[in-house]
Amino acid sequence: MVSARIVLLLATLLCAAAAVASSWEDDNHHGGHKSGRCVRRCEDRPRHQRPRCLEQCREEEREKRQERSRHEADDRSGEGSSEDEREQEREEKQKDRRPYVFDRRSFRRVVRSEQGSLRVLRPFDEVSRLLRGIRDYRVVVLEANPRSFVVPSHTDAHCICYVAEGEGVVTTIENGERRSYTIKQGHVFVAPAGAVTYLANTDGRKKLVIAKILHTISVPGEFQFFFGPG
Repeated sequence: MVSARIVLLLATLLCAAAAVASSWEDDNHHGGHKSGRCVRRCEDRPRHQRPRCLEQCREEEREKRQERSRHEADDRSGEGSSEDEREQEREEKQKDRRPYVFDRRSFRRVVRSEQGSLRVLRPFDEVSRLLRGIRDYRVVVLEANPRSFVVPSHTDAHCICYVAEGEGVVTTIENGERRSYTIKQGHVFVAPAGAVTYLANTDGRKKLVIAKILHTISVPGEFQFFFGPG
């Protein structure tokens, strides 16, 4: 009698396992290779554990299908967005894939006048975690209009300056010593932290554009310009 009950119990478990497996195989037509691997793992388990294992596989697959449905719904809701919004989303995704590319819109203008402008790139570690190693550095672009003069200033960061366009004259004052240089496109000059610098664009037609790399020395990634009168 006991043996008959055991046989009946085993038969019931086998039928349940067969039913779950059959249902799971139907789902596999849409679930892909991952669901098949789950079923194969269940087959390696002891026979009495297989029904529960297969049921867990089905639950995981249902959750995946629901997640896919939510993503598809989000995509459909985005179809009604304006072209500008979709373009902005594409640009943001593109930036995530290219964390080392910065266009003009990546800069913030901190000074603007009839003589020119000063634009600053936001801290590198705010752009991407991949750039945390250079968070002590900042990039600044100075544009001086033709025949313009840039008033004396200094900053609390070391500065390497590259003349990207135009020509002019730059003067630095450090420890009471004044030095003047004629600069043009391709030249590089250095202004240590605290050194007073002023310059003039001597060209009557072209802008003087200087790209600066600042090495901050107080707070990482933070600096301040100090301008003289005017």
